[in-house]
Amino acid sequence: MFRFRLAPDNMKFHFMRLRRVTYPLSAVLSILSVVAFLTLGLNYGIDFSGGTLMELRAKSGQADLASLRSLGDKLQLGEVEVQAFGGGQDVTFRIRLQPGGDAAQQDAVQRVRQSVGEGYEFRRVEVVGPRISGELVQSGTLGVVLSVIAVLTYLWFHYEWQLAVAAVIATMHDLLLTMGFFALTRLEFNITSIAAILTIVGLSLNETVVVLDRIREMLRKYKRMPMPEIIDTSINAVLSRTIMTSTTTLMALFALVLFGGHVIQSFSLAMMFGMVIGAYSSIFICSPILIYLGAPSAQTDADKGEGERKQPA
Repeated sequence: MFRFRLAPDNMKFHFMRLRRVTYPLSAVLSILSVVAFLTLGLNYGIDFSGGTLMELRAKSGQADLASLRSLGDKLQLGEVEVQAFGGGQDVTFRIRLQPGGDAAQQDAVQRVRQSVGEGYEFRRVEVVGPRISGELVQSGTLGVVLSVIAVLTYLWFHYEWQLAVAAVIATMHDLLLTMGFFALTRLEFNITSIAAILTIVGLSLNETVVVLDRIREMLRKYKRMPMPEIIDTSINAVLSRTIMTSTTTLMALFALVLFGGHVIQSFSLAMMFGMVIGAYSSIFICSPILIYLGAPSAQTDADKGEGERKQPA
């Protein structure tokens, strides 16, 4: 029976030869992510920064971004953020928290409605006060921290220390680059972004566990085989599965980017980036670390009594 394979079963690509390129590349990207996060910061959405978000649609033609941006000074609303999306007919209009509490925010919305007149349709209006936004920041940060701690704890107890260290470094690498991605692209960082980060951690962990489990099996089976060869053989064995799962997930995410609208755009783009970087780190970051840390010494009694087995042809 014919089986569709994205990678041949007998593939013998030498992934570990590329570690001298991928490690410096990841180091540069990690440093760039830290610098971007510290200097640019995150583009917090209305969930975290507080204020009012309005989604408008021009009833005829394209939205006039210049006139909308001028409303900040005209209505004395302070700095406003105007961003077009879709075909240019839709636009988001965000104003910061106004002094005077909820009444001032509602008054600002009414003044914007009166100023734009009948030329725009108000499709969505969200008002988030400072107390709510502060609680969301605290809850979101706590959720991410606790999830990462739980993941790292699982990795530490699931594997021998060499494999655990490699998995932890790969997971932290993915988190760091994802935060840098948000800082550099200026995507809106909101509640859905928190969901994207948690999902990326789970997907990255899944890819890492698949690769490390196969490496551990190979270490027990072929005790005399050099570590780079064991890693290359293990990665080639699971490569078809990795490509298939990543490709199908990326196809679904690409559809969300095209048709999901502005609300989940940051989630979809971050997930696409996370899928790519998760597969990359499990192969080129996590696995090569074992070359430098050495093979895990902890093996089962049955493995120790079996002796050395013949290497595969």
